[in-house]
Amino acid sequence: MRTFARWMLGGAMLFAGLSHLFWARRDFQAQVPDWAAEVVPLDKDDVVLASGVVEMAFGAALIALPRERRTIGAALAAFFLAVFPGNIEQWRKRRSAFGLDTDRKRFIRLFFQPALVAWAWWSTR
Repeated sequence: MRTFARWMLGGAMLFAGLSHLFWARRDFQAQVPDWAAEVVPLDKDDVVLASGVVEMAFGAALIALPRERRTIGAALAAFFLAVFPGNIEQWRKRRSAFGLDTDRKRFIRLFFQPALVAWAWWSTR
C-alpha cells in the first residue's frame, strides 16, 4: 500500500511540475508571496518555473529511487512546508487561482497542505 501511495505521489508531483511549466503558470504565480522576490533574485514566473522543476525531480525520484525513499520523503515533506506560505498568501491577498475564487475555498485549501506532508512522510517510511 505504501509503495502504491508513493508511486501515486510521484505521479502527482510529475504532473504538478509539468503544470508549473506549461498550462497553469499564471495560477501558480498567484501563490508566490510578494516577498519572495526580495528573498530570492527571481521574479514570480521564475519561482514558478524553478519550483516546477523541483517538483518533477521529486516525482521522478519517488518512483526511480526506492532505496532513497526515506530521504526523498523527508525532503518532500519539508518542501511542502516551505511552499505553504504561498497558500497562506493566496488566501490573505484574496488571489483567485485553480478555481479557488472565494475566501472560503482558499481557506479550506490550507488544510490540504498538512495532508500532503503526511502523504509524503507516510508513503516513504
